[in-house]
Amino acid sequence: MAPKSSNPDFLNGVPELLLLRLLARRPMYGYELVQAIRLASDGELEFGEGCIYPILHRLERDKKLASKRETVSGRSRVVYRVTRAGRKKLEQQQSLWEQTMLAIEKVLHGEDDRGNASIS
Repeated sequence: MAPKSSNPDFLNGVPELLLLRLLARRPMYGYELVQAIRLASDGELEFGEGCIYPILHRLERDKKLASKRETVSGRSRVVYRVTRAGRKKLEQQQSLWEQTMLAIEKVLHGEDDRGNASIS
């Protein structure tokens, strides 16, 4: 597969959903989250720190995340944890994402405007 220069525009909003999901599993620091997304998606999704940190800061400001400075592998890191409000937001976003994906699948692989099965 050819290397990609960036993620597609339609992925707007996806980094927030992924951050909330990963942090609901366990606390992590920023760079660790960048790597976790890349690894979990087999390199298909790559969001740099310049994308991730503003989202983390906004979610913290909105009380969806809490942070604490901790020593990790001998280095001081800001470790983020999802809050109860963050878990609720995650549930809402994940449900909306799943509904949206189903709707997109219907359009891409469903019937045409006249009710005929699409030809792939």
